[in-house]
Amino acid sequence: MRRGGVDAETADPVDDSVDPDETGRRDDAARWARLRRGRREPWWIRVRESRRARIGVAAGVVVALALGLVAYFSPLLAVRTVRVDGLSVVTEAQVLDALAMPEGRSMLRIDTTELAQRVARLPKVHSVRVQRVFPSSVRVTVVERTPVLFFEAPDGAHLIDSESVEFAIEPAPIGVPKLVTETPGGNDPATRAAVTVINAVPVSLRLEVGEIVARSVSDIQLELRDGRRVLWGGAGDSERKAAVVIPLLTRDGEVFDISSPNLVTVK
Repeated sequence: MRRGGVDAETADPVDDSVDPDETGRRDDAARWARLRRGRREPWWIRVRESRRARIGVAAGVVVALALGLVAYFSPLLAVRTVRVDGLSVVTEAQVLDALAMPEGRSMLRIDTTELAQRVARLPKVHSVRVQRVFPSSVRVTVVERTPVLFFEAPDGAHLIDSESVEFAIEPAPIGVPKLVTETPGGNDPATRAAVTVINAVPVSLRLEVGEIVARSVSDIQLELRDGRRVLWGGAGDSERKAAVVIPLLTRDGEVFDISSPNLVTVK
């Protein structure tokens, strides 16, 4: 039955009728709730099911630990092959000797950081990365040191890389410029300045450089193989100097002074 009223504040009619469908739904929900409460399992069944669940979880953990121990100590995941990439002057035998990989060692037990450090101790190795490749392989990626200069000494030619590291005493590769300075060496300031300069020299010009003469850190010159000279000055502003030297060398002359790149001269 529909009933009505009036809102005290607005004096508007108010519809306070009840929806029969909504009432039926509430009754159904209450009825199902009473049925569920009546079917609730005894407490001892709930305890038993909870105990079974805990036992199942514990058994799963034990199995996982057992499998982990088998993989860690057994030969199932033993290292069987070692692949070495990036070699040119360093031999594979040198790398394998440095690795000293224990025979039959599980892949899970190898320390890739320690193995990389062993290989990095080789003088001609700049950097190295060791990776596991499951199920049974180890990959070693080597980046070798590359000489940018060499200097002559009583015991032979000393090779210096782009970081001013002396890493070998052996004949220099063709095309590597000779360094001429008073006290050459990786810790010598003039040597380090010369390395900074050769790193800045454009690649197209680098092969033409026969010698770098470093009288001091601020007096460095390039002796080209055709007899021309480039007065570079100090290592500062080398990027700007590298930008002007190639166009300047297209001019006729024997001495090209770029020690002040904003005021270059040709003689």
